[in-house]
Amino acid sequence: MVKLYEDERLDFLFTDKSMQIIQSPTVFSYSIDAVLLADFASVPLKKGKIIDLCSGNGVLPLLMSKSTTAPITGVEIQARLFDMAMRSIHHNQKQEQIKMIHDDLKHMPARFGNDKFDLVTVNPPYFQTKHQDHLNKNDYLTIARHEILTTLEQVIKVCSQLVKSGGKVAMVHRPGRLVDILTLMRHYKLEPKKIRFVYPKKGKEANILLIEATRDGKADLKLLPPLYVFNEDGSYTEELSTLVY
Repeated sequence: MVKLYEDERLDFLFTDKSMQIIQSPTVFSYSIDAVLLADFASVPLKKGKIIDLCSGNGVLPLLMSKSTTAPITGVEIQARLFDMAMRSIHHNQKQEQIKMIHDDLKHMPARFGNDKFDLVTVNPPYFQTKHQDHLNKNDYLTIARHEILTTLEQVIKVCSQLVKSGGKVAMVHRPGRLVDILTLMRHYKLEPKKIRFVYPKKGKEANILLIEATRDGKADLKLLPPLYVFNEDGSYTEELSTLVY
């Protein structure tokens, strides 16, 4: 039986009731963003190596492990989240496939060398907020959501260094940062190949951006159909239900 601390709980993973993950409302609980990114990314089925940056409690490596036998490395800088991820991985008996590293993502190119991974995934901090009033009172959430320990440019630079030529980098972010993301990806030799906007429901502005780029790829960007999360009655749309359940 997995050991739980403080206010931790064991939840079933969206999309796969055969796996469970350790969550905590004060430290970290994953959102729909991770589920969408795991489905959106071009995950190699067997061959290849995957690295997930800003792994949090290990949700993305666990989600991806159900659709690939490729080895997956997760990187998380916060010790408590790293520990939660490790316990979840062992609880699900995925330790042979998933390895976690407790370190800063910027150290990964020196650790692994350049051009080593077929897929890099990342769910980075979204907000540039510099004003203390706008930061979360909880340090765990502040680091996860705001560019305190890393920046968008640092994340994209490291992704570009780690991924092989022809390999993929998949990211979930906020639509408001799209121009920054496109500019930085091009600068670091990542050619955006597909984008999908996610909307809370029809008639609302998009609030999630999914984007995937190819290292050293040729210009050819596809805008995928919009994804709506909720119907008018508050229930999940058919596509979202298929993803989640």
